[in-house]
Amino acid sequence: MINTSTKIGRNVVIKEGVFIGENVTIEDEVYIDYGCIIRDNVHIKRGSFIGARSIIGEYLFDFYRDRVNKSHPLIIGENALIRTESIIYGDTVIGENFQCGHKVTIRENSNIGNNVRIGTLSDIQGDCTIGNYVSLHSNVHIGQKSEIKDYVWIFPYVVLTNDPTPPSDELLGVKIESFAIVATGSVLLPGVMIKEDALIGAGSIVTKDVAEGAVVVGNPAKEIAKVHQIKNKFTGESAYPWRNYFKKGMPWEDTDYETWYKNLNIEGI
Repeated sequence: MINTSTKIGRNVVIKEGVFIGENVTIEDEVYIDYGCIIRDNVHIKRGSFIGARSIIGEYLFDFYRDRVNKSHPLIIGENALIRTESIIYGDTVIGENFQCGHKVTIRENSNIGNNVRIGTLSDIQGDCTIGNYVSLHSNVHIGQKSEIKDYVWIFPYVVLTNDPTPPSDELLGVKIESFAIVATGSVLLPGVMIKEDALIGAGSIVTKDVAEGAVVVGNPAKEIAKVHQIKNKFTGESAYPWRNYFKKGMPWEDTDYETWYKNLNIEGI
């Protein structure tokens, strides 16, 4: 079922069993797979793919009071790849080249930048800001009020918490600055700040702020080194800051980070 108010661009594919609500815009070259629900006030930009049985523009809590869907717009940027059975709520903006795995949930009031990847079964609990080129692997939980800057890596089963005296209504989100890494199975407690280039070791419980470029591990997590001291286990060479040694999928993929960054400055960006 497609509402008569829907605006559909060129070369759009809409498979069987798709429901599309009111005030929806679907730009050119979009593919909507079987059984999807596109609720009211959704804008899907050019070249995006919506996987089977996904719900896009899901109801916010105010719907359940009177069963009336209020105006909660959702914008999905160009060339998004949203895999099967994902749910994205309204009042959310997602940038270009977004990718997610299967059964991802993104709650309301999320602001997600360009070139972000979110892995299967991850849960973004709303009121969050996620920057550009952020990678969240599978089964990551991002609590409300979290703020994640550009080029951050968060690996599987990481939890960002937000309630310092549970249960309460006073939430303190975690803040993670650019180029930081949070390794598998770590838990970050409410209100902690992870500074630029920091590395949180696997299984760590982070109870306080982490300094720029620090390596912390353990429960509670304690600083054991600086990232520039860590060597690649295969080559014996330096491994961090990672942007100087890793480029796959990054904007400096065809050059190196320093050259790319200098060119940005030359162009005044």
